[in-house]
Amino acid sequence: MNKVAVITGASRGIGKAIALKFATEGYNIVINYRGSEEKANQVRLECMALGVDALLCQGDVSCYEDMERLMKTAIDNYGQIDVLVNNSGITKDQLLLKMNSDTFMDVIDVNLKGTFHAIKAVTRIMMKQRAGVIINMASVIGEIGNAGQANYAASKAGIIGLTKSVAKELAPRHIRVNAIAPGFIATDMTDILDDKTKENILQAIPLNTLGEAQDVANMAYFLASDQAKYVTGQVINVDGGMVM
Repeated sequence: MNKVAVITGASRGIGKAIALKFATEGYNIVINYRGSEEKANQVRLECMALGVDALLCQGDVSCYEDMERLMKTAIDNYGQIDVLVNNSGITKDQLLLKMNSDTFMDVIDVNLKGTFHAIKAVTRIMMKQRAGVIINMASVIGEIGNAGQANYAASKAGIIGLTKSVAKELAPRHIRVNAIAPGFIATDMTDILDDKTKENILQAIPLNTLGEAQDVANMAYFLASDQAKYVTGQVINVDGGMVM
């Protein structure tokens, strides 16, 4: 029987790359998305072309009931959840003096509370299985901060703390929990940056290049695999050496 990976925010960018990587390795994929069903369905078709099954489940990670429904959809269709990748995230960048409480909390609700919701919704299932892997998407910004991203940095730093706490709670049930902290990855979000900004970013990266979504996907698969069976509670930077 194929293993099953549930991936939030899997309709584009890093989430899409993770879905395709796990599909390539023979996992059935549950694709969560909030916005574009068209884009999510394209990912589903690409996964199925790799010889696995894939299904869609629309839902907002900031709503706990949606995450319960997501996990129920996976169990109803496949009977198990082997891997959860919490990839959903947003940015609403603004300097602190101009940032209001709504802008701050919107990012916290999706990035941090959304990660908590998905973990809580899957925990009872994985505890019953006495097995499972949870991978949370943090960020180097959660480690070093960044001007104009107080909300984003706070949410990602929170994910790091959440990861370590949950890893300690769930380890006795053979559930591993780790986080990936990407640096600057070439996605739709970096495509809109002007050349000067990109040049400044590259100067801060020892490898002098942006990462690719595939780099993050490869790390996610490694953390889910038996090659990482003795790794839990860790934050793995995929950042070209940006944070050392």
